[in-house]
Amino acid sequence: MNKVKYYYDPDTLSYRKIEPKKSRKYRNAFLFIVGSVIAGSLGLLLLLNTDLFNTPQELALQRELNNYELRFELLNRKMDQMEEVLTNIEDRDNNIYRLYFEANPIPEEQRRAGFGGVNRYKSLEGFNNSDMIIATTQRMEVIQKQMVIQSRSLDEITKLAAEKEKLLASIPAIQPVSNEELTRMASGYGWRSDPFTKARKMHWGMDFTAPRGTPIYATGDGEVTRADNYASGFGKHIRIQHGYGYMTIYAHLSKYNVKKGQKVKRGDLIGFVGSTGRSEAPHLHYEVWKDGDKINPINFYYGSLSAEEFTNMLKTANQENQSLD
Repeated sequence: MNKVKYYYDPDTLSYRKIEPKKSRKYRNAFLFIVGSVIAGSLGLLLLLNTDLFNTPQELALQRELNNYELRFELLNRKMDQMEEVLTNIEDRDNNIYRLYFEANPIPEEQRRAGFGGVNRYKSLEGFNNSDMIIATTQRMEVIQKQMVIQSRSLDEITKLAAEKEKLLASIPAIQPVSNEELTRMASGYGWRSDPFTKARKMHWGMDFTAPRGTPIYATGDGEVTRADNYASGFGKHIRIQHGYGYMTIYAHLSKYNVKKGQKVKRGDLIGFVGSTGRSEAPHLHYEVWKDGDKINPINFYYGSLSAEEFTNMLKTANQENQSLD
């Protein structure tokens, strides 16, 4: 309540009541209203930005938001672990698996490449935690791409491994006549004396002396391309195409145990020792060809001979004696 003010009137020798002007009343009322509005707005703004007067629904939404932030944090920790495991797998893939199978390593920039072009994350913008959501989504997509690339790489390695296994099984790698049946290794690869003309000539294979009817074994996986006696000097002979440029010849046989077009595995019985064709005595003449060239068969017995046996055979093979064909 406003105080009543008085002034002294000397003419009447009495106190008179001071009547306020109407303009002042209006001004005071206006200032009061404006002040009340400002104070009320500040108070309302303060209340809206504090947790003191949140509604139950607002409190529930806040708890849900906090829960999502915690989940995003846990998700990022799991992605840290996934990236560590993926990095380890990628390292082994490039430096062990692909190196062993002679495949080019996958460049790091290809594994880590992001996604270009249009803004893929526009729908995630405009929220309080947009930066966190976008960053997490980007990490997930990069990890997903890394996993796809690594999966394809492992598929390629699996195919290369199968091909490598096939190659190792196809390469001639054992002695065609077992040591138990072998009388001796009569002649090696190189210049030898011809048993009929006594002239010095190139001997393109190895001669294994053994009794007539001794089993002869395929030295690698392949397909029989010939089993006949139409080759000059070889008599009854077998040719096996092993693939990868390799071919083996088994000559002077007494009889066959395979026929043309038949698939064979390393160690399969394919024929028997004889002395057909241009031969001085029962033996097996064995040749190894690679990409159309005749090569020394002694380099292909690592699958059946001990170190001592191989040394003895090498010593005998290097002697320039007389061949048996």
